[in-house]
Amino acid sequence: AIEAAKQGANIAILAKTATPHPKLPGTIYTAAKEIEEAGGKALPLVCDIRSEKNVKDCIEKTVATFGGIDILVNNASAINIANTERVTMKKYDLMHAVNGRGTFLCSKLCIPYLKKSQNPHILNLSPPLSLDPRWFKYNTAYTMAKYNMSMCCLGMSAELEKYGIAVNCLWPRTAIATAAVNYELGGEEMMNMSLNTHIMSEAAVEILTADSRVVTGQFFIDDDIMNRKGLSWPLVIAKYAITPGSKQIMPDYFIPEDKKHPLYSKL
Repeated sequence: AIEAAKQGANIAILAKTATPHPKLPGTIYTAAKEIEEAGGKALPLVCDIRSEKNVKDCIEKTVATFGGIDILVNNASAINIANTERVTMKKYDLMHAVNGRGTFLCSKLCIPYLKKSQNPHILNLSPPLSLDPRWFKYNTAYTMAKYNMSMCCLGMSAELEKYGIAVNCLWPRTAIATAAVNYELGGEEMMNMSLNTHIMSEAAVEILTADSRVVTGQFFIDDDIMNRKGLSWPLVIAKYAITPGSKQIMPDYFIPEDKKHPLYSKL
């Protein structure tokens, strides 16, 4: 959002975090302030994307405020890394309600407005699809939920192509220093082996400013986009690593090892 704000974007923030969370930094209001300080306009809206009425009301407020919708970023996601016996049905239902259903619902309700845009985009933050059992064996429920987001991309990109609406996915090659990594996955140790969030935001802007009638149905990896911009892997590490000069960067889940890539050649 901050990268888009630097280009003067109008951004509606739909999230539940209206008051500070004990583990998660910031609220929709602090995010809105950062967007406006970066040069954009912000509309913070408290929203539970599991509620069809709530999402519909927020979309209508966005259109009333900004005059339309050009871009939808489906970023909301719930995570629980647990095998089938350990995962609770409450967690299962939450992941599927937020990840798959939430992405489908937000996309569905934005389509009428995206049809009116000159360069409409939907971007899902979800991984490339693969039926390799390794991505399922330790956390089948979570993988199913994330792949639902990716299947939305696969299906909707074909469905909406005739309207010139691009639907793409973006996923990081490495661990990214987010609250999920800090509190759900590996704590401070993994945070220090991660890249910062700027690589994902800059990659997203590259996708969202591309011609929607040309760039669609793709499963992008963040550093591939940076490489096309002239940033080799050493330059990516120098620019985005949480620990400057780090030679220990954690690969992300869902990305098969490419031994030709410097990240995996050292594993």
